[in-house]
Amino acid sequence: MKTTFLAALISGSAAAAMAGGYAAPVVEVAPAAPVVVAAEQPTGDWTGFYAGLQYGKTEADIDGIDVDGDNYGVHAGYLRDFGRFVGGAELSYDKLDDFDVAGIDVDGDGNLLRGKLLAGYDAGKLLPYAAISLGRLEIDLGDDEESETGVGFGLGVKYMATPRFMLGAEWMRNNFEFDAGAGSDIDVDLDTLSLNAAFRF
Repeated sequence: MKTTFLAALISGSAAAAMAGGYAAPVVEVAPAAPVVVAAEQPTGDWTGFYAGLQYGKTEADIDGIDVDGDNYGVHAGYLRDFGRFVGGAELSYDKLDDFDVAGIDVDGDGNLLRGKLLAGYDAGKLLPYAAISLGRLEIDLGDDEESETGVGFGLGVKYMATPRFMLGAEWMRNNFEFDAGAGSDIDVDLDTLSLNAAFRF
């Protein structure tokens, strides 16, 4: 009896296996978590030396008298990128000429040498900045040549056109007090508005 039952059970199992075949168990795989990519901050690397040229317009208020002219020259400097803050120093030289007072040409020219400290914000390819400066102004008006040192301040922006080439614009104001003799001074407020281009090293 037991033998018959076991034989029938084995026969039935074998038949079922042959009829349906082997079915592998199905394993469900959990979906992979999405990969989150952090947005890249739009910062550039401003660290390095640079040198270039500038050209612009000069306006001077000499004790209430307005004088206009041109300025052009060279500059060189160094910037250090600390992340969002950029600091630096720059030395510039400008030739001043083509003076006119109320539309009348005035014979004379000048030289303006300035040392500047720059503090700016790294906005990617743009670098807006503020500056303070110490300037040396020499004015030659025919037989009269004068020179004086004065402090100043200004604003500017630099644009990194390529990793090696920068464009920019800058406004600076310097104040000078010239000795007019007899215990009096001549106050000169000198503004320069310049466009510049520089090569980065």
